[in-house]
Amino acid sequence: MPVDLDSPALGAGPALCRAASSASEFPERLSTFRKDRGLPQQALADAVGIHVTQLRRYEAGPSQPILDVLRKLSVALRVSADALLFGDDQRGPDEELRLQFEAVSRLQPEDKEVVKSVLEGILIKDQVRKVEALR
Repeated sequence: MPVDLDSPALGAGPALCRAASSASEFPERLSTFRKDRGLPQQALADAVGIHVTQLRRYEAGPSQPILDVLRKLSVALRVSADALLFGDDQRGPDEELRLQFEAVSRLQPEDKEVVKSVLEGILIKDQVRKVEALR
């Protein structure tokens, strides 16, 4: 039986919508990070090794950088690629889980593995439940 990738049961529909809106928000985030660092477009373009016209296209929205340029932009702006690509609510744990994940990151390696195994089991169980709901 074919699976509908936009099915709300799989959670793909909202994810695809977020990805589309994320693409349209990238130019704004790029421009904001550049301005926050006091960099003119020419200076950032020079630091990244691209023509200033291409940077203007990225900031205006009709073009998106390739992975190598995205990496160079994040290094030049001293931000993660995630910060350039995703809004605050599009990536990472929600506020309710953020403190717990921060605490887990400070655990001993063997305890981290236990937490990862438990989470993986819960996530697999959830995926199975979603697939069964489609039947």
